[in-house]
Amino acid sequence: MSVITTISTWLIPSLILFVLLVATWKKLPTYELFVEGGKEGVKMAVSLLPFLLGMIVSIAILRSSGALEAMIQFISPLLSLFGVPSEIVPLALVRPISGTAALGMTTELIQTYGPDSFIGRLASTMQGSTDTTLYILTVYFGAVGIRRMGDALKVGLIADLIGIIASIVIVTIVFST
Repeated sequence: MSVITTISTWLIPSLILFVLLVATWKKLPTYELFVEGGKEGVKMAVSLLPFLLGMIVSIAILRSSGALEAMIQFISPLLSLFGVPSEIVPLALVRPISGTAALGMTTELIQTYGPDSFIGRLASTMQGSTDTTLYILTVYFGAVGIRRMGDALKVGLIADLIGIIASIVIVTIVFST
């Protein structure tokens, strides 16, 4: 077993032990605090469930209805003028919605075209340059009870658009032959 594997295996249990020892040293009721935190965690998970369910259903509807494919066909001719491959469009559209779906698409693109291909590099760069804006707003704003998220949504989606454009420009400059 390597040193890194040994460290990673013991890191979390050591951290938990450290927290428990410090709490005991400070004479805090560690077990009671642990149980209280567990109760709050369950309450938080239950309160987030409607938001997560709504997001999952929305993504499923978008993918199964054919709306995603229609949007890709609509956008592809415009993007081809700028040399953007149409294969990357689904990733650009899904990334702000779902990190898991975007990771699946990135994996599929890399398996199909290879990690050293233009599309593979672009997908990887886009995956790292954008974020799951709608997921973040749904979960985190829902967790603290914020219902109006208009400006945060606008800023997040603009940041995602800038990340997508920057990914395309940088990968084109650095990796095109």
